[in-house]
Amino acid sequence: MAEVADAAEVSRRTAYRYFPTQAKMFVEAALEGLRPAMEAALAATPSGTATGDLEARVDGLVVSMQRLASENEHLLRMMIHLTVLEPASGKQPRRGTRRIDWIESALQPMKGRLSEAGFQRLVSALAVAAGIESLVVLRDIRGLPIQQAVDTTRWIARSLVRQALADEKAAKTRKRKNR
Repeated sequence: MAEVADAAEVSRRTAYRYFPTQAKMFVEAALEGLRPAMEAALAATPSGTATGDLEARVDGLVVSMQRLASENEHLLRMMIHLTVLEPASGKQPRRGTRRIDWIESALQPMKGRLSEAGFQRLVSALAVAAGIESLVVLRDIRGLPIQQAVDTTRWIARSLVRQALADEKAAKTRKRKNR
């Protein structure tokens, strides 16, 4: 860890704050290598603001995330294991923020259609709906094969997008009526 901190030109304390163990650092570094593939997948999705484009964009996000999660399941399960073992500090995320970055990027065209609170709630909901944790539940607890698990997370994600848009529309209608 000392060598890594020196090479990154950060203090050892900073290095240990982000990577409390060497195992966590190695897993995080390996998972960071997934970023280019995910960014390329997002770039290939529709960028319009029509509801169909937004759903297709989120669908592409979920399919790509779940494919990468399935292909790297051993690393992601190790990350969960290492995260659960460390005490919660409450000051910063205990894991990398790749998933949040990807979701926010996919939802960027929705920024103008949702309030900031609605946008953040949708990001949080999608963070729960897609990724290794949803695959663990659907495969380990529900016993679903991988394709059915992916299809289920796609359905969840599309439902969340539709509901977020419906909630926003209802809030705007209430606001107009109260004027």
